[in-house]
Amino acid sequence: MDMGSGEARLSIDCGSAGTQAVLAWADGSAHVLSFDGNPPLHTASYRPANGQATGQPAAPIPRPRHPVEDATAGGAGGDLLELAASPLRRVAAEAERVVGQPVRDVRVVVPAGWGPRRRTWMRQVAHRAGLPQPRLVEAPVAVAEYLLTTGVRVPVGAFLVVCDVGAGAEVTVLLRGPAGFEVLATLADAAAGGTAVDHALADALIGASAGEAQGASRASVAHSVRVAKEALAIHPAVTVPIPDRPPVVANSAMLDEAVRPVAWRVAQLTQETVAAAELTIGDLAGIYCVGGSAQLPHLAAAIAEHTGAAPIVVPQPALVAARGAADVGAVDTGTVERVEVPVPPVRRAAAIAVPGFASLALIWQCLLTAEEHGVLGVYYSVSVNWGEFTMAAVMALLACLAAGTVLGSLIAARSPTPGTRTEGGRVSVGILAAVSLGAAIAGLYAVVTSQYFGMPVGPYLKWALWPIAPVSVMAVAMAVVAARQWRSPHGGWSALLAAPTGSIVAATLGMGLIQYSLTADRWPDRILWIDIAGRVGGLFLGVAVVMAVVTPLMFRLILAAPLAVICAAIVSRRAAGMLGVIYAIAVATWWATRLWSRILRPAPPARTAPPTGPVRADMSPGGGG
Repeated sequence: MDMGSGEARLSIDCGSAGTQAVLAWADGSAHVLSFDGNPPLHTASYRPANGQATGQPAAPIPRPRHPVEDATAGGAGGDLLELAASPLRRVAAEAERVVGQPVRDVRVVVPAGWGPRRRTWMRQVAHRAGLPQPRLVEAPVAVAEYLLTTGVRVPVGAFLVVCDVGAGAEVTVLLRGPAGFEVLATLADAAAGGTAVDHALADALIGASAGEAQGASRASVAHSVRVAKEALAIHPAVTVPIPDRPPVVANSAMLDEAVRPVAWRVAQLTQETVAAAELTIGDLAGIYCVGGSAQLPHLAAAIAEHTGAAPIVVPQPALVAARGAADVGAVDTGTVERVEVPVPPVRRAAAIAVPGFASLALIWQCLLTAEEHGVLGVYYSVSVNWGEFTMAAVMALLACLAAGTVLGSLIAARSPTPGTRTEGGRVSVGILAAVSLGAAIAGLYAVVTSQYFGMPVGPYLKWALWPIAPVSVMAVAMAVVAARQWRSPHGGWSALLAAPTGSIVAATLGMGLIQYSLTADRWPDRILWIDIAGRVGGLFLGVAVVMAVVTPLMFRLILAAPLAVICAAIVSRRAAGMLGVIYAIAVATWWATRLWSRILRPAPPARTAPPTGPVRADMSPGGGG
């Protein structure tokens, strides 16, 4: 291959039955290493003890994923470490042959549940094999990275489950955060994988026996049973040779009986892991099965029946972890990370423009129609419609929040901080910037109005800032959620931050009519129409409050009539401020509802009905015999 060794990455997945290895390069190309014509490097399961003949298997060989307790001790322990390193040494030699010189970037796949002692063991094995210090990659993280490279959509903030079924089973719940995948919970069971199926199938072939003879019999037919298990996936029956005995016939019914209890246990393990992560099946973006035993019959059906969600068996499941580990942390030198600022669509532009123009219209009318008293006398005062003033501040904040994602993209495009370039970082920074800008505009309204009339600024700041405080607090909570990637709202953040346009238009029109009725010149021939305009404004304002608080159309129709009549009845100079505060509370209620229903406690998607009929019978724990 015409590629430099400095660019090559070697990833190794040391399973119980075999070792998979992949070479990858910066241009995205990859090469699966083969040994004796096959990708997996098979490892022996037993070694002679006390100089016994090879036909008398005794002690298990310490493979890289299965350290023996005294393997790192002196004496015989050195031999055990050497035995464990032998498959990695052969992988290193084959990788060097392909690349042309030793590979410096090495990744080794390890289970997510491994602690420091086992990770230290793996590093010692790699060192004994002549490899450089490896980067240990957790198997489910490697799988998730592989899914991304194959086009599977896993948005930031989504949860997924990886069922790694090899010799045993390890089920892990992952969260995709802004910096990569994070393990939330992982559970393993060594008796819920291919080894348990092999033992059950071997017992069915040679007959259950007791004591040492059973272990010797199992070991003598281990390879034949594995070959038969793979063949039964496509053939109804196969002949299995057994040393010192006549060959026997294995059929698919025998394999089914061996697989059922294992499949049921993996399904149970999946449900337990999701519960350990404090999630439900409805929170998951998907369940993916990988590993050498992921294609066992009944496994996917058992998980679907037990959880209510159909899993996906990834193609070439035995290779997935090794291929994914090669891409973890890889830098694509051919592309430069850029943050594009998309042009807002018409709907998003309207969500920004409508409250923005509404705010300007309200503050303009408030300034021009305020009544000044005692201009030439000692007792100077100004009558301001505090309700209209409050609503102008609320509309300004809503306009800024609707522009939150655009503000975030603009800031991220010019920010040197990598965290702001992620989706969560952009949204979080944008929301915080929107809250700050909205509060600044509301404060500016207060200062400009007080200076315009020559009045103390305190009352104006009170009516401008206090009503928007609840909305600001909830927006900051949304910013925290976006930064932490706990949830990604359905429809995206832009849709979540856009306030209901219909409510804004109705409220602005209603308060405008109320202010007109309070300040218009009351000519005798216009008094009736001016009063009617004020009552109509109250009706509009009541409808706007209902539109902000209630979503279902039927409830809106039921509540709008009485509330609109009440608002119309209390329209007066003294009640105008109260009407404005009522609308500010309605907007805060709308935001609280969005925060709860879209982020904190989103409604789970409709679940697929679990399989019925024969599948349910197959999943019985006692069905495995």
